[in-house]
Amino acid sequence: MISRVAVVPHPPLLVPELVAGAVAETEPVRAACLAAAADLAACADEWVAVGVAPGAPRELSDVAGTFRGFGVDVPVALSDAPSRVVADLPLPALVAGWLRERVGARRVRVHLVPPDLPTARCVALGERLTASGDALLVLGDGSHRHGELAVGRADDRAGPFDDAVHRALAAADTAALRAVDPALAAELGARGRAAWQVLAGVRGPWRCARSRFLAPFGVGYHVAVWETGA
Repeated sequence: MISRVAVVPHPPLLVPELVAGAVAETEPVRAACLAAAADLAACADEWVAVGVAPGAPRELSDVAGTFRGFGVDVPVALSDAPSRVVADLPLPALVAGWLRERVGARRVRVHLVPPDLPTARCVALGERLTASGDALLVLGDGSHRHGELAVGRADDRAGPFDDAVHRALAAADTAALRAVDPALAAELGARGRAAWQVLAGVRGPWRCARSRFLAPFGVGYHVAVWETGA
């Protein structure tokens, strides 16, 4: 049964080699994500993960890839003994592998869901994942429309949207995560919506050990750790 959850974003800026000129500026996000991943590794050395990527729902495990498509050839793997290399490993899987390696977990099995997966199907997947292991990594970014650094254009709805997600994560409130509006999330570029709603289906009870919200580059980054308990 899943007994600990780490919620993290998956921006390429987590990888220092990809942001050589901005390592210090990106360090708060990186440190928060690594701390959450370390909490997960303290629970189990094999993880289940869920992230969002275009295409049909699918599962990846025991493969390797690289961040070459994001500017630098930084190899990563989803296990200590990958069986093959995938040339275009999706970003959530790359970040899951990078975090796994940095905190010493042995293996991560990544479930990828499309960004438009309906809430009911997200929740159903979460229910199925409840018995899949002890540790769950949830990868997803918030809105990319915060302030003057917004991708495309700023949107005044981005702040309230990510505030609501942050409150839900801080309270371990699965009902509030289920209530996140997929259409609004899509308009605001919050691709983590589907992954968060998979988490909403994972059976608890849950309490939040810690949570944090950062938006230093126009994108909302949610980090949280949940543990079982009343």
